[in-house]
Amino acid sequence: MSTGKIIARAAIVILVINLTSKILGFFRDMVIAYQFGATGATDAYLVAYTIPYVLMNILALALSTVVVPVFSEYESQGRRDEAWKLFSTVTNLTALAFAVLVAMGLLGTPWLVKIIGPGLAPEVAALTEELTRIMLPLLVFNGVSTLFNGLLNANNIFAVPALSTVIANTTVIVSTLTLGNVMGIQGVAIGTVLGVLFAALFQLPSLWRSGFKYRFSFDWRDPGVQKVMSLMLPVTLGVSINQIYIVIDRMLASGLAEGSISALNYANKLILLPLGLFVMAIGTAFYPTLTKQAVDPKAGDMATTLQRAFRAVVMLSIPAGVGLMVLRYPIVQLLFERGEFDAHATAMTAYALLLFSIGLVGQSANVILTRGFYALQDTRTPVKLTLITVVINLIFSLLLIGKLQHGGLALANSIAALTNTLMLSWFLSRRVKKLWDRQMVRFGIQVLAASGLMAVVAHYVNGFAAAIFAGYGTIGLAIQVALAISAGILAYILAAIGLRIDETKLIFTYGKKFLVKLKRA
Repeated sequence: MSTGKIIARAAIVILVINLTSKILGFFRDMVIAYQFGATGATDAYLVAYTIPYVLMNILALALSTVVVPVFSEYESQGRRDEAWKLFSTVTNLTALAFAVLVAMGLLGTPWLVKIIGPGLAPEVAALTEELTRIMLPLLVFNGVSTLFNGLLNANNIFAVPALSTVIANTTVIVSTLTLGNVMGIQGVAIGTVLGVLFAALFQLPSLWRSGFKYRFSFDWRDPGVQKVMSLMLPVTLGVSINQIYIVIDRMLASGLAEGSISALNYANKLILLPLGLFVMAIGTAFYPTLTKQAVDPKAGDMATTLQRAFRAVVMLSIPAGVGLMVLRYPIVQLLFERGEFDAHATAMTAYALLLFSIGLVGQSANVILTRGFYALQDTRTPVKLTLITVVINLIFSLLLIGKLQHGGLALANSIAALTNTLMLSWFLSRRVKKLWDRQMVRFGIQVLAASGLMAVVAHYVNGFAAAIFAGYGTIGLAIQVALAISAGILAYILAAIGLRIDETKLIFTYGKKFLVKLKRA
């Protein structure tokens, strides 16, 4: 089988599994909302989870990023056995480093909770400390699991690592419905730890079949280990800056009304849905072409590719953001309002969703623009601009939180994302000539006009359907939302065709090509 077909099949498998994982992840949040609503218990869980989650993302993601190139380098030199020995040592050092962090965290739990959630009520803070102690071992299991993920990918095994997230989400769902009923939110915390542990164990058989042989080695002076550590440093810096967003929101929201942290979390999960399903897929598809064209950015090919990718995500993200604004209440009601998640929690979440939606186009565009810098092998500029964006986010959060409460944090996030888009666009245009022109301005106006028509249609269809299906419970609400979304999408497509937006032709063309490739693969 050709390399192209192998990549195509792997991409399809990963796409399907990732889609399944995201659906399960969303269902996990729905189950937690059903059991505990948007309350002090869920606030405590989210703050407690933030502590290991931030450290996991900073260190584990940085580690997984450098695993593939280093392993591939050893393998290309015919040193496969040395590669496995190296990463056996890295596995041991990773587990040891995270175990030390866990021990330090257990000793300093009260101080950690005061830093992340300084405004929590005393009883919520006490619960947060208890949940933090339960979930800190996540660091060890997730560190090892992420390392296994990278090693399997380096050996062209993609399905198993992707499935490990499905295992983790499924475990949390089952634990919430079982342990959660018996032990309360503590049962969810235990299930979260078990999910990551099972995800790591699930990958071991495939790792052994690939040739991995465990060695009890802690030789941190090994040149390979030193190289892994040196490569991790810049990646760690970039990832850590991005995690500051989460910490800022949790710290400031802890002093607001009970359930504010949870409302922001649920609203943000809705925003991440179009980002994860569509925008990341577009960014991944365009990136290999960008890296090849970056050899000669003055030739103009890179500018054309970046424009196409940018226009594609804008054409999807603006209507998605507008649609979430218009249909925020029925969507939140349909997905979350049941069990302990009451009408008040719906109102809080819908309010946050409204203001998060403003910045969806910025978050989406930033994925493409950042990849433009990476294709040019410039990792410093995005990091510097992200740092400035974090400061902007903090300033607007402090300015808006008094009047808008948790909505102020959501709006600050949107303002920061849009500002980052402008900065990335400006600096990238200085590296890639002819990146922006009048056609892009015309395109933006066309998309806004089509999205405006979509909003009007979705609003009236939603009101009409709500009147007809009132009293039919969840099924009636589901039909109402489905009709409003369908009518909105149809109106948007017709408006885009009428306004002669070029991407409508490309979507149909690439859609047909994708279906043909999918059938052949």
